Amino acid sequence: MDPKSEILLQTTGCTWLSPISKFLGVPLDQVNFIMCQMFGLAAAFWFRLCLSPQRVGPAVRHAVASFLGSFFVIFCFGWYSLHVFVLTLICYIILHRASVRTVHWYTMIAAMGYLTVCQVSRVFIFNYGILATDFSGPLMMMVQKITTLAFQLHDGKCRKQEELTAEQRRLAVVTQPSLLEYLSYTLNFMSVLVGPCSDYSDYTKFIEGHHVHSKLKHNVQHNGYDVQAEPSPVRAVCEKLMVCVGCLFWFFTVTRRFPIGYNVDPRFISDASFLSRLAYAFVSIQAARPKFYFAWTLADAVHNAAGYGISGLDQNGRVSWDLVSNIHIWEIEATTSFKSFIDNWNIQTGVWLKRVCYDRVPYFRTPLTFVLSALWHGVYPGYYFTFLTGIPITLTARAVRRNFRHYFLHSRSIKLAYDVITWAATQLTICYTVMPFLLLAVEPTIIYYRSMYFHVHIISILAMLVLPSRPRRPDLHAQHSNNNVKGE
Repeated sequence: MDPKSEILLQTTGCTWLSPISKFLGVPLDQVNFIMCQMFGLAAAFWFRLCLSPQRVGPAVRHAVASFLGSFFVIFCFGWYSLHVFVLTLICYIILHRASVRTVHWYTMIAAMGYLTVCQVSRVFIFNYGILATDFSGPLMMMVQKITTLAFQLHDGKCRKQEELTAEQRRLAVVTQPSLLEYLSYTLNFMSVLVGPCSDYSDYTKFIEGHHVHSKLKHNVQHNGYDVQAEPSPVRAVCEKLMVCVGCLFWFFTVTRRFPIGYNVDPRFISDASFLSRLAYAFVSIQAARPKFYFAWTLADAVHNAAGYGISGLDQNGRVSWDLVSNIHIWEIEATTSFKSFIDNWNIQTGVWLKRVCYDRVPYFRTPLTFVLSALWHGVYPGYYFTFLTGIPITLTARAVRRNFRHYFLHSRSIKLAYDVITWAATQLTICYTVMPFLLLAVEPTIIYYRSMYFHVHIISILAMLVLPSRPRRPDLHAQHSNNNVKGE
């Protein structure tokens, strides 16, 4: 293979940084992504300090944010970036031409349809060889942003206030965005490559200079915090950059030593015992996570550096910069439930799924949400194995928790033992569930499941059949009375 062909296989974007790629032994698409994000980090500080709302108007901030984002997409994906721009413009036309009664559904169908067509073509283009930052990534972010805006516009212009939840009322959009505002929201440099998706109302408040006040105003009198002085994000950014450095170190020292593909190596399966295969699956999945930690934490740092991401004050009265955080690493590594893992992994995608699907459909909420998640991720069969497997596991986890957890809450030592057991069970279940997500194709997925004797599937189905969905709970009134007696 000649060097030019090798570069084309590594990236669909600019090849200026190919010497760095060869020197580090890192694929060029990943080098382009990291360089754009690092440049975006520097641009974010400049954006906050030199293009602050006190210095320039919202139009300038919108224009600069969308221009830089468009440049990043073109730099990373070359002519494939046309898909991002075409989808964005198609949905903008729908947003302005469709009735407010149906704009959310037309937008969802158009966005998911276009994404699915691109995902199908991606399978043939890359022949199951997934790139770390191929062109579908920004498309997936576009779908989240576009559909989020369409649903919130429908809430603001069509539905009555009493029909909305408190959150839907807060996020409802009552005026259609201009083209510049729309492009800035969808293509801004902070989130165009890897997200995360944020709400349109929060983003516009940030651009217009009301973000800090809107997030801290409820705490002014109680905490005595001066909202006129914008808090510095330097500490939050430095903490997140330290996490990124740790993830890079982990990637170069550990991740490469435990390739995911070795889980389905015929010789390994035939020679290793079941416990050895289970242990390797656990280690290889743990080793694969830091690359996601790195990308999402760096994106979070870019948002914070621009002054965006304040969610309020924490319990200690410090400003919390986690409004657009996509990952809670400690909660994931120490999780004792499947639901907790889902809630803390790819957080903003989970929020999007909840707001456009789970909260909107009247029946079969959990299955339909998992199906939408799989379709949004792509058409690789491994995605569907993962998300469809997640349905019975989620239902089983709920049943187990309802039937057994209350028996382990009477003693601290018993509760600790319960937490250790549920942590191990959750982590091993997660490994089993997400393995097809990384293997992608049908054949290696079936090989892996067969090597694991389909044990999680079997246990989940049996538990769903045996355990009652609504167990008889202990008499809470009696417990309360006993507690009162003990306290007297």
